[in-house]
Amino acid sequence: MILTLSPVQLGLPPCVVSFPRIMETDIVIESFRPKPSVAVVDHRYQVVTPGDVITTDTGFMRGHGTYVEDDVIKSSVAGVVERVNRLICVRPLRTRYNGDIGDVVVGRIKEIGQKRWKVDTFSRLDSILMLSSVNLPGGVLRRKSAEDELMMREYFAEGDLISAEVQSLFSDGSLSLHTRSLKYGKLTRGCMVTVPPVLVKRRKTHFHTLPCGASVILGNNGYIWIGPIAPEEQPMETWEEPESKKQPVTREERETIARLRNCIIALSDRSMSLYDTSILYTYDASLNYPVKDLLKPDVVEEITRHARDL
Repeated sequence: MILTLSPVQLGLPPCVVSFPRIMETDIVIESFRPKPSVAVVDHRYQVVTPGDVITTDTGFMRGHGTYVEDDVIKSSVAGVVERVNRLICVRPLRTRYNGDIGDVVVGRIKEIGQKRWKVDTFSRLDSILMLSSVNLPGGVLRRKSAEDELMMREYFAEGDLISAEVQSLFSDGSLSLHTRSLKYGKLTRGCMVTVPPVLVKRRKTHFHTLPCGASVILGNNGYIWIGPIAPEEQPMETWEEPESKKQPVTREERETIARLRNCIIALSDRSMSLYDTSILYTYDASLNYPVKDLLKPDVVEEITRHARDL
């Protein structure tokens, strides 16, 4: 016989058993998981891997990402084949940013040197922003003095995010930037998203004010800035940051920024082109779902379906 006594009968205090809080988890059975649509693959482009034969026609010239073996042009990288007249090259799917003059970039200040800032722009080398390539307070055009050099950290400090334009290329391949326009400068009150640079579609303008109540800067280097709509700026009278950029972000603006961020990540995960129209189509389709659900595989498939047909 087994005699079982409770803690109270033994004169002991009752035991209190606590269970850890269980977090909500979404489980999708594999048989019910939506299969990726065949339309994800665009057959207009030839996707190759290293060693694949691109063409056996000897009339073509080989470009970047290709090599010749046994009179056959083959690919040396994984990417998309591009043909310009008789020139064949392969654009890598995953690569560092190769800048061109006139590109709009978003970067982060890494270091302050003598009359220059070093900026991370996702390229092979740090980009250079010279003190002579920024606007002075008040928009005055004059030579930079020693006092301006001492005030450099008041304008751009380490860790600051900025938008700029590629002015020229140095002989070693690094980029020279400038911010001689009111649309360029320090970025505040928002968030940055990193995507492969090849996905950012080159357009006439990369500064967009979306009707959903947010502004987006699509950097050619793969850094995308999302923030609330900023008021019209005037030339700064001092090096100090204007009061319009110190206002707190409202809850509605935060939700819009978070929704746009998740939409951009969804498009990036599907290797789809990023420009204002594709982002707006995806944003409109995402309004049927909460912000936290926009990164689920089935939701990503649903909200990117409309942008895929563009």
